[in-house]
Amino acid sequence: MWITTPTSTPRSPFPNCSDMLDHGIPWRLTPRVRRIVAPNPGAMTGPGTNTYLLGYEDVVVVDPGPAIPSHIDAILAAGGDNIRYVVVTHTHPDHSPAWQAVAEATGAQVIGSPAPIGDPHQDESFAPQLELAHEYRLTTPELSLLALHTPGHVSNHYCFLLEEDRMLFAGDHIMNGSTVVIIPPGGDMAAYIASLRMLQDYPVEAIAPGHGEVIEDSDREIDKLVRHRLQRERKVMKNLEALCQGTKSCTLDDLVVKVYDDVDPSLHPWAKLSMEAHLIKLRDEGHVQQDAAQWSLQ
Repeated sequence: MWITTPTSTPRSPFPNCSDMLDHGIPWRLTPRVRRIVAPNPGAMTGPGTNTYLLGYEDVVVVDPGPAIPSHIDAILAAGGDNIRYVVVTHTHPDHSPAWQAVAEATGAQVIGSPAPIGDPHQDESFAPQLELAHEYRLTTPELSLLALHTPGHVSNHYCFLLEEDRMLFAGDHIMNGSTVVIIPPGGDMAAYIASLRMLQDYPVEAIAPGHGEVIEDSDREIDKLVRHRLQRERKVMKNLEALCQGTKSCTLDDLVVKVYDDVDPSLHPWAKLSMEAHLIKLRDEGHVQQDAAQWSLQ
């Protein structure tokens, strides 16, 4: 792939360059799309949260990100007085909290879905002026943005399809270079897999994730993610059968070291959350049973 500068004209519609993930720089991905990476790198955020600015005359900010002053300043410097909308994929604290500062500075309309009640891992301050519904379409003179309800990572998650570029702004539904943690009860593995498959009904050509670089060949990426989740599910069943023969049952701690033996043990606390989501899916389908913290075959 190739390298651009902030002012250069792309020679390919979807560049994929790691040095374009520098914090605070509004990199142009397509004639309609710029990306600014927040300075919040980490194990769960990769290089940082991606904020996208769509259009130039009536700017749509997708995922304003964490309320870090330098990041807010970068958004406002790039969008200026033309920011008209702030759109949020979901209310995790690395995606939405800057909404308030951006909206107050610009008068932009805030669009999204409120934080789920009772989930402690949410930005409860988020107060959209317009609550999303599946296939709501935001239109400006420059673009059309289609909202797609994609529960799974969390119940109030939406992806947004920029119809002119066939680019999907995927939030945490799809990330580059890693799989998404599904944390029950807000996270739902069955809903997540169904939401992935649903996206293949829409004309998506590239995925702009909440973390990492643009992903090309969206169908291939989605197929890979579904296969990976189902392979992990089969591994859950296989190890549950091996560990819980007869009338025995086992705990999440027993299972995680077997099911995620290909993952660094330091990540097992996170892996255990997604594994529990797999078990809940299997329980609801009648394949396994749960007795408090114990799991066994049905």
